Amino acid sequence: MSGEPAEESGTTTVDETLARIERNQRIRRILLALGVVLLGIVTAAGMTFIGFRLADIVRTFPGFIGSLVDFLPPNFVDFTTYTSRNEIEGPRAIWESLIRPWTFIESLQQQDGLVGLSVITIAIGFCGTVLGFPLALLFGVLGSERVTPFPFNFIFRGTMSTIRAIPALVWVLIYIPLAGLGPVGALMAVATDTVGNLGRLFTDELEEIDDGPIEAIGSTGSSGSQRVVFGMLSQVFTSFIAWTLYIFEINVRIAVSLGVVGAGGIGLYLNERFFGFLEFGKGMAAIIMVIFIVLSVEMISSRLRARLRPSEHEKKGFIDTLRDLGNGNKWLGFGDR
Repeated sequence: MSGEPAEESGTTTVDETLARIERNQRIRRILLALGVVLLGIVTAAGMTFIGFRLADIVRTFPGFIGSLVDFLPPNFVDFTTYTSRNEIEGPRAIWESLIRPWTFIESLQQQDGLVGLSVITIAIGFCGTVLGFPLALLFGVLGSERVTPFPFNFIFRGTMSTIRAIPALVWVLIYIPLAGLGPVGALMAVATDTVGNLGRLFTDELEEIDDGPIEAIGSTGSSGSQRVVFGMLSQVFTSFIAWTLYIFEINVRIAVSLGVVGAGGIGLYLNERFFGFLEFGKGMAAIIMVIFIVLSVEMISSRLRARLRPSEHEKKGFIDTLRDLGNGNKWLGFGDR
């Protein structure tokens, strides 16, 4: 009999806890529903503000589908200088170039054809990343409160934020008086954009490192620069390289966009074919080349990052990665089943 009050008290406590959990869950569900409704209202208001009308889209959609026929079949006549000169059209142009490897060298020398223009685009993204890396590293390190005391570190953070606030498409226009509208201006725009984007990633990475190695280096009487190099950067070396490879992927995509506004590379070819000569078949061939470039760069970069961070990636070979692209269970998130 003496144990009953304690048992009842325990039961009451459990019931109260369950009731509180249910009440909190109910409140979260209500807040989530209100948030979804509010998001829908704001989105609808924004679409109305910019003039989006679903009726107009529905009315013009059949014509849009019909216009897609103009992109087919893709015409690779400009795949290399050789195929362009001999007017070899369609997918056959790719085969004719592959059996004549020297045609690729000719396209690179002439900086012409889809091959030559694609290499220009990759070069803009790669060189822009390399040129922007030193300043990104400097600003990223100095922007960390572990290196530069508050509030002086915000001088460097503010600089990076200002750079990031200006899109690369605007930077290329700013550099027109200096380098003109071309590959050189695009390279400078990508490099500048890299300083802001990559530098901020470096700063955030430094804020998460362990204090132990820094204190250990400091206890030996080392200088400030030695503490930064051996105590801080040694912890984030692989992460910095991985982030740089990630930014390189983004910069290749940016280089394509800059070409569309006239800054050279395969983007300029797209601009001319779609807006200049209305040659949609050739434009479709360029789009396929862009997809090939981006996927190739992304795959190579991903494999390099996997080597740098083996604990965060599955150890797969190139063939295994391609095989997974055809695995429906992977796309549906069912793992290896």
